[in-house]
Amino acid sequence: MRLGIFGGSFDPPHLGHLLPVIDAAEALGLDAVRFLPAREQPFKIGRATASAEQRFDMTQRLVAGIPGLSASRSEIDRTGLSYTVDTVAQMAVEDSAAELVLLLGADAYALFEQWREPDRIRTLATVAVLLRGGDAPLSARDGTVQVLQTRRVDISSTELRARVGNGRTIRGFVPDAVADYIAEHRLYR
Repeated sequence: MRLGIFGGSFDPPHLGHLLPVIDAAEALGLDAVRFLPAREQPFKIGRATASAEQRFDMTQRLVAGIPGLSASRSEIDRTGLSYTVDTVAQMAVEDSAAELVLLLGADAYALFEQWREPDRIRTLATVAVLLRGGDAPLSARDGTVQVLQTRRVDISSTELRARVGNGRTIRGFVPDAVADYIAEHRLYR
């Protein structure tokens, strides 16, 4: 089994997260992809505005009904900062028969060497960098990284939080279930 791992703040999750991952899953022949909302990312300490539980609930709604995609509580349930190396190591133990593929956007990959134990991550999982149309070409530094062209979806969580804060709609940017959750819980106001 080939298992994709896609982490992030997901504050809120949106179609810009979802569509490129669907493309990657198809192109890479992944059997499943787990979306992993971070409890707290080391590079974004104190910047999340929805709670970890709320971001997990929204991520579940983002992937609901899409075969092979699921949200994982792995990082939400672990205390402290969310380090990818810890998550990948945990998944390698839990799914020892799975071939792990870590899916990263080009922006995340640009910081990859600053992450905790990047070499260990590469030994535990294949790293696949998702380039969006218009991103600068990327060459794998040492041949251990797969580079995959995906669609460009110009949506950001920052933009969506601002839209909600300004009373504007986010329908069409997120699945209705995510928009409904944000409205029901009065997030980002």
